[in-house]
Amino acid sequence: MTILTGLKRFGAGVIVISGLAVAGNSAMAQELSDDHIAAARGAIAALGSTDQFDGIIPGTAEQLKVSLIRANADLEEVISATVDEEALKIVPRRGDLEKEAAQIYAKAFTKDELDAIAAFYTSDAGKKLIETGPLVTRELVKSADIWAAGVTRDLSANVSAALTEKVGERPTLSDVKP
Repeated sequence: MTILTGLKRFGAGVIVISGLAVAGNSAMAQELSDDHIAAARGAIAALGSTDQFDGIIPGTAEQLKVSLIRANADLEEVISATVDEEALKIVPRRGDLEKEAAQIYAKAFTKDELDAIAAFYTSDAGKKLIETGPLVTRELVKSADIWAAGVTRDLSANVSAALTEKVGERPTLSDVKP
């Protein structure tokens, strides 16, 4: 695969994703006040949601590097430098994503709700929830998995005993002689 083919494939993916974003944007072409958008930005900032955006451009650049270098290992240095240069040129477009996120939040929540969200997540309790929430969620999932395994074990044993009581012992494969 040549560099051009790799770029074409990568570009096709970007075009498809961009088309979906444009289609989604036109669906949300609802007029929102500047105050409403500002409240949405405040809520997003309080939630720390924009931190998730930080890795998009570097991650995309790294994927492109790997793809192009696999096909053209002899050009690793020039590919790496070129991808980095071009990635830096599109960093300012990150603001577009933040604007889109604010519009999504503004469409989903009233200004008062967004103000309340921002107030909560900037409070001590909200900050603690952001900080410890992922750990608590992991512990809850682990606990639920252990509980589900116990329920599965007990239900299986109870059903087996109840069926044996209703229909009697049934031969098993180990009971059958060839």
